[in-house]
Amino acid sequence: MRRVIHTHAVMVCAVVATLPCLAFAQSSNAGKEVYAQCSACHSVDGSNGVGPTLQGVMGRKAGSVAGFRYSRAMKGSSIVWDDKTLDAYVADPQKTIPGNVMPFAGIADAKQRADLVAYLQTLK
Repeated sequence: MRRVIHTHAVMVCAVVATLPCLAFAQSSNAGKEVYAQCSACHSVDGSNGVGPTLQGVMGRKAGSVAGFRYSRAMKGSSIVWDDKTLDAYVADPQKTIPGNVMPFAGIADAKQRADLVAYLQTLK
């Protein structure tokens, strides 16, 4: 009897330990909805608009899309876009790359940023 209770307790602890992860799991579908804020300036189809395309953004050096005219700050940045750098930039563009000219205050909600980054990862 004691062994059964112990096993049950271990299973309960394992499930409870994963709950915080489940609460903050990223959703590319939800990220697509968050992207709507970006779509006025950024495409996902490879074409540049007011802002550079976000197609293939993951792993790309900041300020490197051919044919787009970047600010001096963006071109001079050493940032390569990944989960961490995109999250920081979308949270506060001016803090992450001071002097960039993107007229966007940022997204304060960490879950929305995580969802947006998950969506951007799908744009190969």
